[in-house]
Amino acid sequence: MWLESLFIIIAYLLGSFSSAVIVCHVMGYEDPRTLGSGNPGATNVLRHGGKKAAIITLVLDILKGVVAILMTKFITDSALILALSALAVFLGHLYPVFFNFKGGKGVATALGILVTLAWSVGLAALATWLIIAFSFRYSSLAALTTAMLTPVYMFYFTGVLEYILLATIIAILMLWRHRRNIRNLLNGTEGKIGAT
Repeated sequence: MWLESLFIIIAYLLGSFSSAVIVCHVMGYEDPRTLGSGNPGATNVLRHGGKKAAIITLVLDILKGVVAILMTKFITDSALILALSALAVFLGHLYPVFFNFKGGKGVATALGILVTLAWSVGLAALATWLIIAFSFRYSSLAALTTAMLTPVYMFYFTGVLEYILLATIIAILMLWRHRRNIRNLLNGTEGKIGAT
């Protein structure tokens, strides 16, 4: 059990590397936590650093989830340990120990987790995000809709209790992290994708 515990800790530390902050620093842009929404995520980087920086941030955030799950699958096929590792990397992204516990909202990292844990759920979640994002041009609305539907997808495609609970916890945390976006959506002041 000590090995599994170690991998869960490593997953959290992996999640704690803020791709947005590191990418912006390397590319000479300002810290995304000081600009716009203040969120160190791909959407905010897109607004203030451009497409290249945003794509790199997005890919790295997805990879954090992918690597954490693949790493854990290397030592165990326990649904509980895999779910705990997934939650650890997600929490690392939200509350990174290396960046004063001020992280992103976890959308891309959650996608990496889902695609690697249960590819059918990951594809359903990605399809949901794309449909909502392209239809309404609100990244936050797409993320919120996807988060709420993911536990349903997990139940339908896997039926694994640990994964359903994981998806539910992630959905709740995403709703909490998007609380300002929810207020902005209700007030009609939320920024759209591609808007300057």
